[in-house]
Amino acid sequence: MPQLIVRQIEEIVVKKLKASAGLHGVSTEEEHRQILRKVLLGKGAKQPSLKEHLLNMPNAGPDSVFSRIHDRGRKLGL
Repeated sequence: MPQLIVRQIEEIVVKKLKASAGLHGVSTEEEHRQILRKVLLGKGAKQPSLKEHLLNMPNAGPDSVFSRIHDRGRKLGL
């Protein structure tokens, strides 16, 4: 099986990868493989569509809470 070496990875990325691997109970290398498979091959949980995401949002109150201030901006001298 081919090997892949990734160089010049930010330290924060490596730390997060190790932490994620620990949470899933796998090696850092296996976590890396799983992430690559999921992203490139589409294996894993299906991402919700925008419509599904919006429908799942909680009610945040009446629309008047989000009213926009009608500011016409500043005058420009052209």
